[in-house]
Amino acid sequence: MEKRIYLAGGCFWGMERLYRALPGIKNVTAGYANGVSPEKANYEAVCSGITGFRETVRVSYDPEQVSLEHLLFALFAVIDPETPNRQGPDVGSQYQTGVYWVDGVDEDTVRRVASLEAAAVPYFAVELKPLENFYPAEEYHQRYLEKNPRGYCHISPVRMETLARFPFHKLDYCRPAKELLRAFLDTQAQ
Repeated sequence: MEKRIYLAGGCFWGMERLYRALPGIKNVTAGYANGVSPEKANYEAVCSGITGFRETVRVSYDPEQVSLEHLLFALFAVIDPETPNRQGPDVGSQYQTGVYWVDGVDEDTVRRVASLEAAAVPYFAVELKPLENFYPAEEYHQRYLEKNPRGYCHISPVRMETLARFPFHKLDYCRPAKELLRAFLDTQAQ
């Protein structure tokens, strides 16, 4: 069985690389979600800031190997959930963070995890809604950081490597992702 979730966490280059490194992932596609029209689903138009599109990754995964909760944990471990239309130095509406579901059953998990994360910050700016549309990005954006190993990424290499080896099978998502990740790093340092 294969499921899909759509995750916006700033620039899709780093998000794609992050999710490709996690267990149970079948495929990751960089693209544009929830914009105004298919004609505007291209990098030049999206960068104008008037299309409504978010740089998003479509994550196809095997729920028997990795849960939606785990995928959301990885998202919240790398984003700033308090800042609208920005992640790291990337500014613009295309960098708005969000979680977009296609299976109504996933909404409960998304909202439960988001509530946990929102309780840890004064302002929560992550969009949570059903997917309206998704268009794959241009080919040169797919696997961009594999093709350009020195390419820009707003996710630190240390955080990316840590999440790739995080023991998801032991995850008890009862505290915010950044706290759980910090605790894991503390045990690794001992």
